[in-house]
Amino acid sequence: MRLRRCELSTPGSNERMIEKALGTHADMVFLDLEDAVAPNQKVEARGKVIEALRTLDWGKKTRAFRMNNIETEYAHQDVIEVVEGAGEYLDTIIVPKVKAARDVFWVDTLLTQIEARLRLKRRIGLEVLIEEVQALINVEEIARSSSRLEAIIFGPGDFSASQGVRMTTIGGSISSYPGDIWHYARSKIVVAARAAGIDAIDGPYADFRNPDGYREEAMRSATMGFAGKWAIHPSQIEMANEIYSPTREEVDRARRLEAAYAKAEAEGLGAVTFDGVMIDAASVRIIRNTIEKANLIGM
Repeated sequence: MRLRRCELSTPGSNERMIEKALGTHADMVFLDLEDAVAPNQKVEARGKVIEALRTLDWGKKTRAFRMNNIETEYAHQDVIEVVEGAGEYLDTIIVPKVKAARDVFWVDTLLTQIEARLRLKRRIGLEVLIEEVQALINVEEIARSSSRLEAIIFGPGDFSASQGVRMTTIGGSISSYPGDIWHYARSKIVVAARAAGIDAIDGPYADFRNPDGYREEAMRSATMGFAGKWAIHPSQIEMANEIYSPTREEVDRARRLEAAYAKAEAEGLGAVTFDGVMIDAASVRIIRNTIEKANLIGM
């Protein structure tokens, strides 16, 4: 179980931005070797990622990097070099543009071999990006593809291109569309993730100068059951932490409700009235999501 209210994307080639990212309140910082790094800098950036993982103070943040697409020439060396160089300091690898379970299996197998050779004591986790229409079709299979898999991330940018969506800003809404254009994709992803017992994470919102737009998209996915959202700029972090956290009032009420139901159950009752509302076993299942998240946060 990890907190993933905010996953902050940081170019793996930029030491200054990496140091700045580690001073934020993001739950996870991932050092990007894919889209944020130019092709002629990708090999050099691996060394900077290794150095940052090994030498900088990450505090309680989840330590991660995003490798390149497994269909590129960079992928296998991303995994080999970074894990061999900083495996004991690494928590998670983010795998972009998966299309099927076999893609996750490829990374899992490579990781298993490296971990065995290095005698690593902790197993490295995986998160995968759903960015292609083929991936959405296969998302249930992908969600159960590896015991390493901890989260599925919706990547609206590449997904827009894959589906042919007429959009110019990554992660935003479209005023001419009657509703949330991402509702189907998000719904399918979060159902697959929850069924597999892992987290669903909402992807980036590119217009960081539009906090209202970020908040709207985050509220939509949080309401649907997503555990967190990417940030591509530090200004988005606090919004994500707020939106994907229960309020103190929600937590207090959830704990009172759980206690009231436990008392009723001990008295042989299947339901009880609490604050004028009937609560039963289904009610308790809902509020336990709030309690589990609060416990993870430390509320």
